[in-house]
Amino acid sequence: MLSLLLLIPFMGALVLVLWPGQPTPGRLRTIALVVLALQLGWSLVVLSRFDPSNSAMQLQEAHQWVGNIGLDYKLGVDGLSLPLVLINGALTLVSAICTRDISQRPRIYFALLLVISGAVNGAFLAENLLLFFLFYELELIPLWLLISIWGGANRAYAATKFLIFTAVSGMLILGAFLGLALFTGSVDFSLTPITSERLALGSQLLLLGSLLVGFGIKVPLFPFHNWLPDAHTQASTPVSVLLAGVLLKLGTYGILRFCLGLFPEAWAVLAPGLAIWAAVSVLFGSLAAIAQQDMKRMVAYSSVGHMGYILLAAAAATPVAILGATFQMVSHGLISALLFLLVGTVYRKTGTRDLTVLHGLLNPERGLPFTGTLMILGVMASAGMPGMSGFISEFLVFRGSIVAYPLATLLGIVGSGLTAVYFLLLVNRAFFGRLAITPAADPVADQRLDVRLAEVAPRETIPATALAITVVMIGLLPAGLGRLSESTSTAIAQLPALVSALQAGGLG
Repeated sequence: MLSLLLLIPFMGALVLVLWPGQPTPGRLRTIALVVLALQLGWSLVVLSRFDPSNSAMQLQEAHQWVGNIGLDYKLGVDGLSLPLVLINGALTLVSAICTRDISQRPRIYFALLLVISGAVNGAFLAENLLLFFLFYELELIPLWLLISIWGGANRAYAATKFLIFTAVSGMLILGAFLGLALFTGSVDFSLTPITSERLALGSQLLLLGSLLVGFGIKVPLFPFHNWLPDAHTQASTPVSVLLAGVLLKLGTYGILRFCLGLFPEAWAVLAPGLAIWAAVSVLFGSLAAIAQQDMKRMVAYSSVGHMGYILLAAAAATPVAILGATFQMVSHGLISALLFLLVGTVYRKTGTRDLTVLHGLLNPERGLPFTGTLMILGVMASAGMPGMSGFISEFLVFRGSIVAYPLATLLGIVGSGLTAVYFLLLVNRAFFGRLAITPAADPVADQRLDVRLAEVAPRETIPATALAITVVMIGLLPAGLGRLSESTSTAIAQLPALVSALQAGGLG
């Protein structure tokens, strides 16, 4: 069952590349939409076969591949990976739906979207370290191409920076995996926690540090965030949706699955410092977002802050905190995708994202009232307003972390308050006041903002509306996601306690 989550998008990409003749962009888009709908549908089939009460890997597939180097084809799904597989299927479909009027190399564009979706599924489902690395790296070049070919005016710089940072991330992760084999004298790359009987604590700390930096670049956490604002600013709206909603989760998933999961003993040693790192990342992302004038850069910096909550939860490593981390990955994926869609709508209708230019877009006479309404809902969700997914996610993280690290948690709560500040600035400047205030330095060039803006067609609002409804549904009915991930979250949180018990002789 799980292999089909890889085969459907990969085969769909192959069909697009080999489709005979010169199909129109509309036909290529239709094919991609059908393939992605099938992938999402099959993800729901996997969900129907999943037993939430079982914390172990389920629906496993195992085949020998290159046994001499420890590379085996092993797939499995649990309560940590399944929600991310579902988010990947949904948001990749949203990205394809939102891709319109693409005339430059549409065949390659949609094929790359499908390759990325399949690679992300493979990374989330892989039970072999080397297999995870292969899928982790497989999405790198397609995303680089999506930014460098279909991006903005400064796309070459942004794409190159993304490529360099992510390549370093992959090198550190691969180095840690190979170092594991070197230090243990084994080519077993299965997901097995490393205990003191297999590896000295110093070696564990070295390998864990390499993984933390590697995944910290991908998340991204401060100070490894530098590539993200430029990548988002230059990427097209559908690519930004995919990047923020799905691809950043490879980093947070890696921290939970491999850093905490493989090295619980070393993790317990570093956890206090990781909690402070998380708090610094949250505060930096929030303060940097306040300083932005570009709407898209503001949303990009908000991701830096909100990803820090996941590291805080992982550092605390309590069942409630780990469950909150899962909620936060899902919630951030939906909310960030919603915000980037709405920012893209504003840019498409006005030609600018500058908050010193945009005013009054909520005005029903000449503005974007429905877009503004959805934007207000999105920023309320991101700020943790009760009744939305952002609230339950942050509440679980803070509730699970405050006992272990009260200072870092309080700083995280301050960061949550700052989220309301910078998004209030965004909404107040862009959607209230006069419809258009042109800069005094160049009133002629921006005169277009003084005329009636083109209306947003209903079909353009469907993806954003669907995401907004999902955000509210998770906020009002969080029990479904909670049941799906609770058993796995508890099992992950018990790893450090297991190591402590082993060292104390409590388990014989």
